[in-house]
Formats: sequence, structure tokens, C-alpha cells
Amino acid sequence: MKKALLVTTVSGFVPQFEMNNVRMLQEMGYEVHYAANYHTPSYGNDNSRLDGTGIIRHQVDFERSPFTLKNIAVYKQLKKVMKEEQFDLVHCHTPMGGAMARIAGHAAKIKTIIYTAHGFHFYKGAPLKNWLIYFTMEYLLSYWTTEQICINKEDYELAKRKFHASRVDYIPGVGLDCSKFGHYSADLDDLKSKLGIAKDKKILLSAGELIKRKNHETIIQAVKEMHDNTIVYVICGHGELEGYLKKLVKELEIEEQVYFLGYRNDIAEIYQVADLFVFPSYQEGLPFALLEAMASKKAAVCSKIRGNTDLIDDEDVLVEPTDMRGFCKAISKVLSDNDYRKYLEKKNYETAQKFDKQNVTGIMRQIYRELD
Repeated sequence: MKKALLVTTVSGFVPQFEMNNVRMLQEMGYEVHYAANYHTPSYGNDNSRLDGTGIIRHQVDFERSPFTLKNIAVYKQLKKVMKEEQFDLVHCHTPMGGAMARIAGHAAKIKTIIYTAHGFHFYKGAPLKNWLIYFTMEYLLSYWTTEQICINKEDYELAKRKFHASRVDYIPGVGLDCSKFGHYSADLDDLKSKLGIAKDKKILLSAGELIKRKNHETIIQAVKEMHDNTIVYVICGHGELEGYLKKLVKELEIEEQVYFLGYRNDIAEIYQVADLFVFPSYQEGLPFALLEAMASKKAAVCSKIRGNTDLIDDEDVLVEPTDMRGFCKAISKVLSDNDYRKYLEKKNYETAQKFDKQNVTGIMRQIYRELD
């Protein structure tokens, strides 16, 4: 039997984003293995989602940082697994998963190595150190990459011009099942009540890890700046900045306007009660949460960055990540103009369909077949 190895830094990545690829590989006759750090919380950290999938798991002690000596042990662990299992194909994701898998894969003489970049750490406007470190790393590793996949146009154009992978392809994201969103029919006032939110409140919603890159702090400050007690800000997700953000909310004296809901399995329902989705990230590849909100027929105000601009092109709702007052202005415009909000909702829903999993699956299946 042919064998394929998926590699990501944390174990939640595959059940969250890559099960379509798993099923495709299994249908093609591959035994699918998955190397990741199963002890690092991320994307809910629910490893039970892998039960019954047929995936064979390998614990690798990945670190997010490229600057730790622990990566030597990671390299040895990956190389050992690759040599023992003799994989026909390795498909890696995430920056450190992609880097370590390609280094180990080259040493283990793996014939086919695919790397999907979910947003390079170097991009227009990125700090110089990102270009010096991460661009150099990706440039060198591209020599050991059979197939480079990019999920936004900026990364794709750069990879074609600058890198040396045997093949470079663009796919529209990881594939969203649009049918799961936008069809919630239960009483929305009842759902608001279950969340502890009064039915007359206007809900701003964000979904994403509580980390610096997601920039929730700017929207929290915007909520304070707008001085509008009818607005509440609901944040779904967990992460290392949870304590800091809760302290900031307390210092700004807006505890009654900001709700931390943690990681949610009912996010499709929560999208439905939102009046506006807000997404102020500093950096994205192609944002899954924003796509989910768009498929849920929600208007969005987001940062003007690569990835977001692949999905949203209306300048009135694109704001520089650090422009807190710009977010205030954009949020107020959408919430106060029902016709404009309905226009954005319709446009976003139609755009989201282009990134549906059926479109992505067809492209990815063709790539796998050509490399088989």
C-alpha cells in the first residue's frame, strides 16, 4: 500500500482544515499518517476528532519558534519516522511543520514533498526581519520542494518569481463547506439569551486565537472609543493573550460590552446572531473565519492586508490594522446604514461560494493525481 504523511506543527490543524485532503488520499489508495505535536493546544485541541478517520498518528515535539535548539530533536524524530515508514508522499503545512518536514524529507530521500503555505511570514509591509529570516528560509527550502501550493494571489506570484519548487500552484483556500453556514433557523433572540446578551444589543463578532497576530486589542479599544452602549463585542477563541485582553477590558471599564466565549463548536450558530463580523488581523494567508462569516451572509469590516483583500474589495470596510479610529468609522457606517449592510451581506455570500470545498477539492485532486 502507498503511504502519505501529513505534517503540521500542532495536531488540531488537520481535523480543522485538511480532512478533505485526507479522504482524497485514502480514496487514491494511500495509508495516511499524521505527524504533529499532539500536546500543544490549538484549534480546540480536540484530538478525538481524529478517531475513526484511519489516520495513523506520530507524536513529534514541534516548537513554533525556528530559533530553539529543540528543533534538532524534531528533525531527528521526523527523519526516523520517514525512514521507517518509507513514505511515497509528504504533504506539509504551517511554517515550522513545512520547514522541518522538507529538511527531514530531503535527508530521508522522500520522492514527493508538497508544501502548502497558508500565508508566508514575509509579505508587503512585513518587518524587514521577516524577509531576512523567513524569505531566506523559504528560498532555500524551495529547492527541496516538489510542489509549492499558495492560497492567496500575492504569495502565488512571489513563489512563481522567486522560488525553485518544481511546481507552483494556486488554490482558493483550504475549501470551506459553505452548506454548513447561513442556514440556522432557530430563534436568534433565544440564542442571544443563552449567550447572556440582551436582544436589543448590536453584536460585533470576532473568531480567532487570542494572540497578537489577530489584533483583538484594536477592536476592544474601538468599542471604548465609540461610546455606544448598544454595541457589544463577542470574541470566540482562546490563546495566550486571554488574561491580557480581559485585563485591558477591565481597565477600559467596558466589561459589560465585551464577551469572551472561548473556543466554540457552535460557531455556525453564533455567526447568525452577529450584526457585523470584525477581523482586524495583522497577518493572514486566506482567513477561514472571515470566509465562514461571509458564507453566513454577514457583512465584515477587516484589516487591509494580504488574504483579506483576496476576499473583500470594498475600501470602506478595509482598514489599516493599527487604525483604531478607522475601525470605529467603518463599523459605525455599516451598522447605521441597513441598505449598505444588506449589500455587503449579499456580496460576501456570493464571493464565499467561489471558495467552496467543491472547487478546492477538484484542483487538489488533480495535483495529487499528477504527482502520484
